[in-house]
Amino acid sequence: MPPRIQSRSVSNTLLPYLTASSSSSSLSSLPSLSSTSSQCLSRQFSATAASQGQTKLRRQMFEWLNNEGSVFKHHIPGEPNYITRLKGDGGEKTRPFPDNRNFFSEPILSEELRNEVYNRVVEQKKSVRVVSVDLGIDMKRIAAVVRLVELEKRQRTQGKPLALPYARAIHEMVPTTPLAEPGERQTYHEPINDLPAHPLTGSQIFYPVPESRSFNRVEAGRVFSGAPAMEHSEAAEISHPSDLSEKILEDPNSIGWVGKGDNARQILQPADVRIPHPHLVALERDRLAHPNERLAVADLQSKRLERQDAIEQARRERIQARREKKLTVVSPEDSRFDYRIKDTIYTKETTGIDGRGSKAAGRRYGVPHRDRTRGEVKIPTRVEA
Repeated sequence: MPPRIQSRSVSNTLLPYLTASSSSSSLSSLPSLSSTSSQCLSRQFSATAASQGQTKLRRQMFEWLNNEGSVFKHHIPGEPNYITRLKGDGGEKTRPFPDNRNFFSEPILSEELRNEVYNRVVEQKKSVRVVSVDLGIDMKRIAAVVRLVELEKRQRTQGKPLALPYARAIHEMVPTTPLAEPGERQTYHEPINDLPAHPLTGSQIFYPVPESRSFNRVEAGRVFSGAPAMEHSEAAEISHPSDLSEKILEDPNSIGWVGKGDNARQILQPADVRIPHPHLVALERDRLAHPNERLAVADLQSKRLERQDAIEQARRERIQARREKKLTVVSPEDSRFDYRIKDTIYTKETTGIDGRGSKAAGRRYGVPHRDRTRGEVKIPTRVEA
């Protein structure tokens, strides 16, 4: 690359730092330049500031923020601050994105409704199922609310700080489900009887059935499970698939099994039994059968719920008594600890074929996993229901 040609004006700026001999020698060594080229080289650069270069869209964006969009600079307490509220339509409050009409902002529980859930479950000793139906909240969410409120109360007792300003800000920015006033009907927070698709129902089966035989959801579940057909006498006792829910509630072991060993699985039950609240199906049937007897229908439903709660409580007590019967507690003198000793049964059903069954003793205490064994399949091969 050839050397740059320096102008005399630029070279003269270095004269004070050079000696007389060096400056004279350097000036004499410069080649002769024409007047035109020397003028071009001695021109000064422009000091004008470069233009901002805003595009049309960027300019329109700032114009909108300074005029129509200026209302979003400060949040309005008590309602979501979505851009769709500029249209003035009440139905747009749950749509934060104007161009996505299919997206809705899901509400969260208000502070009053959350405290009411905790009050009914912990203080009033109501069952989670009853509270779920009364307030329209899923049973899993009710259990989570109770745990979180317990944790919050524990932190208050220990003097730990809580993120209350953050919680209040979130409650003002997103929709909330309020607690109904006394005497009013509570707005349901979410669907409480949703049922996920069972893996066995994903296959398509061609199953011929004679016309003289009744085929309902109970029989369809047995076909999907690969179980044999029910006996005529047993099928005649079932007038509606929801009748099985009370039978299974009283005796959960009445559900049949198919397969052997690790491939054994329960027979697929109809949706009327597997939903979180099977008693709502019976309630709707009572309403259709007695449309003008609301008090009688409500009385039947309350008795049905009380009976289910009593059965569940008795089952929990039996399980606890059976667990305590197998457990021996030893409390030595002058000791802070109690030793709980349980007899272990080593059979093929408890330990499994390879000794690593889920019911085997020591599974939680130091039994090594096989994730580092050579040739071991480390990815799930099936999805459990």
